[in-house]
Amino acid sequence: MADNVRERDLVLAPNEFAFILDETKGNVIAYVGPHKTSLANTDRPVIFEEHSRRYRRCTLEESITAFPYAEEGWYIVLENPAREGDEEYAKSGPNTLVRLTLGRKVNIPGPATFPLWPGQVARVVRGHLLRSNQYLLVQVYNEDAARENWGRAVIKLQKGDTPEEEVKRDVPELTLGKLLLIKGTEVSFYIPPTGIEVLTDESGNFVRDAVTLERLEYCILLDEDGNKRYIKGPDVVFPEPTERFVEKGGSRKFKAIELNEISGIYLKVIAPYTEEDGTERKVGEELFLTGRDQMIYFPRPEHAIIRYGDQRTELTYAVAIPAGQASYVLNRLSGAVTLQRGPAMFLPDPRKEVIARRVLSPAECDLFYPDNQTVLQYNARLAGNAPELAARERARGPVAQPARKEEASAEGLVSDDFTRSQRFSPPRSVTLNVNYEGAVTIDVWTGYAVMVVSKTGTRRVVVGPQSVILEYDETLEALQLSTGTPKREEGALRTAYLRVLNNKVSDVIEAETKDLCHVTLSLSYRVNFEGEPDRWFQVENYVKFLCDHLRSILRATIKQLGLEEFYSKAIEVVRDAILGGPQERRGRNFPENGMRVYDVDVLDVTIGDESIGQMLTEAQHQAVRQAITLADEQRQLETTRRSEEIRQEIETLRFATARTQLELQRQQVNANLEVEQARINAQILQESQKLKADHEKQSVLDALQASHLARQARQQEQEIAYSQAQLEQRLAELRGEVEATVAKAGAVSPDLVAALQSFSDQHLAGKLAESMSPLAILGGRSVADVFTQLVKGSPLANAVEKWGQNGPAAVPAEGKK
Repeated sequence: MADNVRERDLVLAPNEFAFILDETKGNVIAYVGPHKTSLANTDRPVIFEEHSRRYRRCTLEESITAFPYAEEGWYIVLENPAREGDEEYAKSGPNTLVRLTLGRKVNIPGPATFPLWPGQVARVVRGHLLRSNQYLLVQVYNEDAARENWGRAVIKLQKGDTPEEEVKRDVPELTLGKLLLIKGTEVSFYIPPTGIEVLTDESGNFVRDAVTLERLEYCILLDEDGNKRYIKGPDVVFPEPTERFVEKGGSRKFKAIELNEISGIYLKVIAPYTEEDGTERKVGEELFLTGRDQMIYFPRPEHAIIRYGDQRTELTYAVAIPAGQASYVLNRLSGAVTLQRGPAMFLPDPRKEVIARRVLSPAECDLFYPDNQTVLQYNARLAGNAPELAARERARGPVAQPARKEEASAEGLVSDDFTRSQRFSPPRSVTLNVNYEGAVTIDVWTGYAVMVVSKTGTRRVVVGPQSVILEYDETLEALQLSTGTPKREEGALRTAYLRVLNNKVSDVIEAETKDLCHVTLSLSYRVNFEGEPDRWFQVENYVKFLCDHLRSILRATIKQLGLEEFYSKAIEVVRDAILGGPQERRGRNFPENGMRVYDVDVLDVTIGDESIGQMLTEAQHQAVRQAITLADEQRQLETTRRSEEIRQEIETLRFATARTQLELQRQQVNANLEVEQARINAQILQESQKLKADHEKQSVLDALQASHLARQARQQEQEIAYSQAQLEQRLAELRGEVEATVAKAGAVSPDLVAALQSFSDQHLAGKLAESMSPLAILGGRSVADVFTQLVKGSPLANAVEKWGQNGPAAVPAEGKK
């Protein structure tokens, strides 16, 4: 019984509250601690579920709930706040239900804690700390409340000059449902005001990461209207509220495409634009960019990459064409097929060029490459399974590159570094096997020639050694050569290769002599082709043509000779008939195709009747014995003659040696005389040159002395002239002074003399005498004499005379002051 009583007691500590349902009235009472009360049997503890928005009955312990608590840097999102005029928070003890503003939310920044009214929901959210590469996406859910409470937002700015109050006063246009972006480059901490809520991403996180782009990286932003923005690094990219990052393989940033001279990218213009150099691009225009245009390519919204089939890479790579080989290139616009010859790294322009393959028929394989089963099998597969083979080649594609790891993170120091292997890393290598990939190539060997014929009727002859690359519409002219011995048309060899140097043609000829004896000749002709190469292929079966003609000539020649005569000189008869006489053995020419038989070998001569042959053989043996006897005697004669000639030559050589020794002695004496004479001549020449040098030296000294005297004379003349000029100048000055003095003296009038007479004191007379001192120069007399003569007969005469007797000392002292 006591346990039941205790279970009905509701004891709430501070900062706790509980909801109790009165089942008789249906009211929900909020009890707030600290408080203790006993519950009636009709009271049931309940809790308000956030998701279902309904009261759920529970145990008394489950109903006791702590106050929502937000410390500094946190905030509380309160749903269904109390209406204005009602108590905002419940008080300690029981509290009846107040009117709530259902469907509204308010944001309350911390520090804050309070109990909830029944029907309220509170979520405590941590304030949003932002780094410079993070941002928040917020949405206006109540535009009136957002405008009213915009300044109550908690905003901490990053380092900047704009104060927080000014930022709060700058209210943007707020409409219901509008999305706003809070960038970490501007704000470091943010708590939204009432009317603004922070949206979470797909993972439920409030803070979103911007994309940090390094150099050679870019990202793509897709707007709700379908437009894209391409942003290049280095940069921190924040999307607009209506934009989202385009992802590929879980990555939001991508590497720029590296181009070089042997790779390119095929693009199509999907929107008009103008490039930096002023070039206008229209919709539908196709571009092919290579490393020659730009080394690094960043995509742009006006470009779309063109791929063919299951092409896995955006790049088009060049094809290696080794030296001596080529590839067929089909022009997509004109249909013309051209040759691209090596050595080259050929990068076809996909807008108008396609690398084509030529399939050879079995007859062409046998003609171009005799007995080459590999070529025959390859072309058979290419002709019978072309679609499958092409698909297989495309699927193989370029060499696969290792996948790049995007936005990967790892523990430890992350920085630019160099990694050096402890083992030798072999250089990158490429295996080139283009024997069957490129154009049809024919190797013409030394001494051979082929005729290349095109479908347009053009013909040309290629003479080896060289390789010829066939155009797409070219083939080789075929020849039919008779085989066997004797030559016959059955089983003719079909070939395109004509041997033009040191060709050998063997044949067996049956002929009849004048005395009706049958002979058989085994011959080997040496044949060359000369002149214009275009004529060499004008005869299809030159072997049959040669053998038929020479058979006719030899049979006619042998028919005119008897058996013995022919058998004794069969080789000469054959060579003369074919090559010409011994004096003019130029060979047999065939102007029809430029063929010339320059030599013939007689391998065997067989007589048809064996008995006649034995008789001719015995006769030849007898002739040989006689020839051997004569040869022995001839050799003895030659030996004796040669011995005597040697003895005579020995004596002749001894005499020549003695005469040569005497001649050498005479030449030695003459050489000594010439040396002595040369020495004497050298001494005479040396003395002569020495005397001549002394004479020239004296002449130079005389000239120097004369020049020196002349300079001294000119200098003295200049000094005399200069002195004369100075004297004349001085005389002119003196003459001017005298004339000036005379003019001054003439200026003394009788009135002045009368005035001077009134001054009787000696001081004035002395002063006048001193002022007249320049007149002393006149006549070489003194100043007193001059002045006495001047004032003679005047009242001043006595004063001047007295002054002259006493001298300057008689002048009063005050006159000297």
